[in-house]
Amino acid sequence: MEAGIPSNFTYLGRSFGDLSIGDDSSSAFSDCNSDRSGEFPTTSAHSRRLLVACASDNSDDLIRQHVSDLESGSLDVQRQAAMELRLLAKNKQENRLKIARAGAVRPLISLISSSDAQLQENGVTAILNLSLCDENKDLITSSGAIKPLVRALKTGTATAKENAACALLRLSQIEENKIIIGRSGAVPLLVYLLENGGSRGKKDALTALYSLCSVKENKVRAIQAGIMKPLVELMAGLESGMVDKAAFVLSILISVPDAKTALVDEGGIPVLVEIVEVGTQRQKEVATAVLLQICEDNLVYRTMVSREGATEIRQQRGKDIRLSDQWSLA
Repeated sequence: MEAGIPSNFTYLGRSFGDLSIGDDSSSAFSDCNSDRSGEFPTTSAHSRRLLVACASDNSDDLIRQHVSDLESGSLDVQRQAAMELRLLAKNKQENRLKIARAGAVRPLISLISSSDAQLQENGVTAILNLSLCDENKDLITSSGAIKPLVRALKTGTATAKENAACALLRLSQIEENKIIIGRSGAVPLLVYLLENGGSRGKKDALTALYSLCSVKENKVRAIQAGIMKPLVELMAGLESGMVDKAAFVLSILISVPDAKTALVDEGGIPVLVEIVEVGTQRQKEVATAVLLQICEDNLVYRTMVSREGATEIRQQRGKDIRLSDQWSLA
């Protein structure tokens, strides 16, 4: 049984009440948006033509032509068609529906497995943009997008990996897909992206993992893949802008017994104590809730937290306060 979080407690003389970690997480996590690349210069002839098409009521013919070109024997024609469908689906909901209804989903999914990096990237990102329309999610899933997207997480360009993570996040909003995505091997790859990706890749991986790890078996996969190391590193970097996201992911993992051991092994206790001392109010509440769960029924961990807390307080305030004396449940 997963441990609950006490609704009221006192820590270091400060009262915390009615933690609603799950409810408050929405402001820490926002859905991945359509692709944010800047590779489409607005002065290009193609962009001008696409912008006119997007603004008109006559984009259907253009969409049908691009969908047909996806299955061309020419690599250049395929690249151009995938790129233009990607752009058409970037911002306009109506176009996302039109493109899906024109039969683009399956050929775009087939491009995700292409050995051509640009073609794969455009295929991944076009599928991401189409998935921003809720009506397309079932079609994308039933057309077999999950496994190719997982492969793109492993083999794609940096942009393809980031957009594959976002597309999987969107598909994971269908509850039954969370298990399918987890069993397709996505979790270790997302953990790898979290540890080794750029700033955007880390954020996208965190958001996708937060969604997937609402399922217990995916929590276990994430812990086994070594998620605690990058989570602790991100929480330790208060200037990273990802403390909230990392802390919220940790808060949904910590109910798994192995997560507590892994967190302690990665040096997470002093990081959490520091957050309680110097973080924002939301960060303090999440960190304190995690510390409470770590200490529950575990004297060794409770002693570790007490010692780290006393040291941290001396460093921050120049006072020798015994944290163990001030830890009490209301």
